[in-house]
Amino acid sequence: MPRSKHALPGIDDLTAFRALFAAYPDALLVVDADGDIVLANPHAEALLGYGPGELHGLPVEELVPASVRARHAAYRHGYGENPQPRPMGTQMDLVARRRDGSEVMVEIALSPLQQHGLPFVVAAVRGIGAYPRVRQALLRAHYAEQVAQIGRLAVDTRDPTVLLAQVPIVATQALDADICVIFLLEPNGLEFRVAGGVNLLPGEQRGDRLPNRRDTPPGHILASGRPFIVEDYAAETRFVVPTSYLAAGLTCAVAVPLSDRGRIVGALTVRSRKRQRFGDDEVRFLDSLSSLLTTSLQRAQTEEQLNHSQRLESVGQLTGGIAHDFNNLLTVISGNLQVLEDLPALADDVFGRQMLAAASRATRRAADLTSKLLAFSRRQVLQPSTVDAGALLHALTGMLRRTLDQRIHISVDAPRHGPHCLADLSQLESALLNVAINARDAMPDGGTLAFQCRPCDALPPGLDVDPADGEGDRDGGGAGYVAISVADTGTGMSASIRERAFEPFFTTKEAGRGTGLGLSTVYGFAKQSRGAVTIDSTLGVGTTITLYLPRPGAAAGDDETLPESADVPPGTRVLLVEDDAEVRRIAQTFLEALGCSVTPCANAEQALPLLAADSGDAALPFDLLLSDIALGAGMRGTDFAAEAERRRPGLPVLLMSGYSSGVLDRPPPWELLHKPFTRSQLARAIVRVLKSA
Repeated sequence: MPRSKHALPGIDDLTAFRALFAAYPDALLVVDADGDIVLANPHAEALLGYGPGELHGLPVEELVPASVRARHAAYRHGYGENPQPRPMGTQMDLVARRRDGSEVMVEIALSPLQQHGLPFVVAAVRGIGAYPRVRQALLRAHYAEQVAQIGRLAVDTRDPTVLLAQVPIVATQALDADICVIFLLEPNGLEFRVAGGVNLLPGEQRGDRLPNRRDTPPGHILASGRPFIVEDYAAETRFVVPTSYLAAGLTCAVAVPLSDRGRIVGALTVRSRKRQRFGDDEVRFLDSLSSLLTTSLQRAQTEEQLNHSQRLESVGQLTGGIAHDFNNLLTVISGNLQVLEDLPALADDVFGRQMLAAASRATRRAADLTSKLLAFSRRQVLQPSTVDAGALLHALTGMLRRTLDQRIHISVDAPRHGPHCLADLSQLESALLNVAINARDAMPDGGTLAFQCRPCDALPPGLDVDPADGEGDRDGGGAGYVAISVADTGTGMSASIRERAFEPFFTTKEAGRGTGLGLSTVYGFAKQSRGAVTIDSTLGVGTTITLYLPRPGAAAGDDETLPESADVPPGTRVLLVEDDAEVRRIAQTFLEALGCSVTPCANAEQALPLLAADSGDAALPFDLLLSDIALGAGMRGTDFAAEAERRRPGLPVLLMSGYSSGVLDRPPPWELLHKPFTRSQLARAIVRVLKSA
């Protein structure tokens, strides 16, 4: 037969047919009437995961998922009875099974050859993942699946370190990248810590710290506050690219900030050696991972704070109860020591008096210890008195010079005496020590710690006395305030750190080095003292904390007018109520030594009838009620004092306490004498109460 002038050379040859069959861009399968594959081109082998010639003779049902093979065989038989051409695009939900068992979504066109006298059907198979929109949809579905996987992990585990380990793995695999790094901002705001990652470079190993500067990769994220994409590290100008990045062959990256309740606390970065286009889908994917990660970190932090609070509350209750019982024991010990000191038999016994003095010093140290326990448990009742702020600062700085790092220079700008403020001396000392210790920690290489004290007529603008802490106003009720400031030249605080500095449990120190209660207790002490506290701090410059405490009014100097040994009016009739028999005996001994007439009672129920004229017995006359606050299982001392005042209006009341849980949450309206006490302290307290009656 003569060739057509348009015929290609060799087109009728089998070799040419096979060449065209092999070169066709879609996967081609020729299937016989029995459903066996008689011919497959290389694209079909590549798409379905088979080697050369491995598809030949294979039943076509092998390429169909097992769940639909029977249905496919029935369809094939029906199609064989009435074969019709079927173009691509009529169905989009077909799935082919690859040799390794995985599945791929496909489109299939069918071309029957029966009309050409051949018992075959040609199936053209196209993986729809090759379509850009489909590829994007599949990619998004893949990202969503990975996010769901991390989400399930975040719900199942309570340990954020698990997510810190898994998120980088998932991110690098999903984005087909090489390196992933998680940076967390340190509490001081000055540097980042590498908290996790895969294939980390030198200088960015887990636990390494990097400065928080705008010209560093994580610092740029923090400064900009939004995700960014690096298309070419070699051409990057927004920050300084570390040489290790270029040496490792990195070309591009995508990074998103880690945000916790509106504050950026770190960054999640993925880097690649292959040139690839990171876009909005990748940013959204990393954003989703970062949200899950920060939620896990926030949950862990909240749970730790709650556990910490519960531990402190438990310890506070325990130490408060121990302190109360211990103070009762110390009252008995110190009281008996004082009685022994007055014995004539020991007047000339030098060795015996030395032993008594040593025992007395030990009881005072023990009493100081219980005071610290009460302060820790925040069960201490403030006992405001007139404090010489200038003298206190000079004494305090003298001690600090001997105990702090010698590289820290300490200066004092205050007179040797005055001005005077109204505060609890021991709590004021504790507050200033807390501030000084924080300042020391902010100056690891040394610096200057400056104390200053000055009077001021009113609080700075914006500060007010909390009405809940007692009546007062910005000018201290007319007497004004004393401003005591402590300034350091340390690392300073960022604005975000400064805003949270007074929050309980907030700390910038490493785990185990601080409870986060130091500045919060300073704040609480200032507010409870009807004063205020301020922070002025600048990163890299230093911090100044200023306490504003009220100056004493006209009546605040009463305690100063009492001599060291006050004289109790002879014959003062005292109703003594104390449930501890040993403490009651010591208190009675002290009172009788002061010339008082004492009626002892073990509890309020025993004492109340002595105050009631209508009880059937004649009410006994008393000049003073001296009662412990904790009176065992019966009525508490504060309730008893209130009932005593109702029955005997104008009766002076003096309370004793070594602390009683639930009673001393706020100061009682009567004079309070702390256990253990000396005979002279008891005398001075009695004189104060009688003078104010």
